[in-house]
Amino acid sequence: MPAHQSRSRTRDRNNVLNRPEFMSLNQPLRTNTGAEVRGGARRPGYLKHQHSQHQQPDSEQDDRRESVKLPEEDCMQLNPSFKGIAMNSLLAIDISMSKRLGVCAYSYSSWGSVRAMVNLLAFTGHGIPWICGTLLCLARSNTLAGQEVLVNLMLALLLDVMTVAGVQKLVKRKGPWEMSPSFLDYLAMDMYSFPAAHASRAVMVAKFLLSHLVLAVPLRILLVLWAFLVGMSRIVLGRHHLTDVGCGFALGFLHYSLVEMVWLSSSTCQALISFGSLSWSPLF
Repeated sequence: MPAHQSRSRTRDRNNVLNRPEFMSLNQPLRTNTGAEVRGGARRPGYLKHQHSQHQQPDSEQDDRRESVKLPEEDCMQLNPSFKGIAMNSLLAIDISMSKRLGVCAYSYSSWGSVRAMVNLLAFTGHGIPWICGTLLCLARSNTLAGQEVLVNLMLALLLDVMTVAGVQKLVKRKGPWEMSPSFLDYLAMDMYSFPAAHASRAVMVAKFLLSHLVLAVPLRILLVLWAFLVGMSRIVLGRHHLTDVGCGFALGFLHYSLVEMVWLSSSTCQALISFGSLSWSPLF
């Protein structure tokens, strides 16, 4: 045996702290089992491992305790309420049915051959043709009663365009097929899905005409059918969801009720017409 190994062993034996009865002074007190203790003494490797585990930083132990505790928000997400489940289910049904009904979304769809006709039907509920048509009729009207009705119709159309555009900008919901809006849609500020502007406008115009025009029964039925088909055409084209069109119908009734509440009298309408004619007379 080499001389330096014999000297190191002699030094270890002479060290009092290396004796078994003094080992507990340097090691933490642990509960011993029969496999861990042999002859009343601890195994040096086991004691060293336990000592290293005991000296872990307090920060790591605190982090482990915090990771075990789930925050309240996570607990609420793992256990959603009945209202949340119902809303998510209805939203999933709405998206699924809207995509199934979009049979004219593209030219290669199942009903792609009638896409042009459905587009023409949807165009009859667009805001630009109705605003331009109302201005043209107002310019050609010679009666005070007709001008009063047309001015209030113009007010209802402007109210519909601004309200729908504001709600769409606030919600920013995409359509079921996420199609890009056309140039006329940009002009009418109809760039998002909720609510359906065509449906709102069709219901508002239909209700307005039914209340202020004397029409035969077949024409009244056709007018109601037209408003319904305009709203459904936007679903068939893949532009809106079912809930978008339903909320659009409700918003159209609301716009009509608001216009009836703030109905402009004939004198007010004549003052607005005179102001408009003076503003545009230098251009002609």
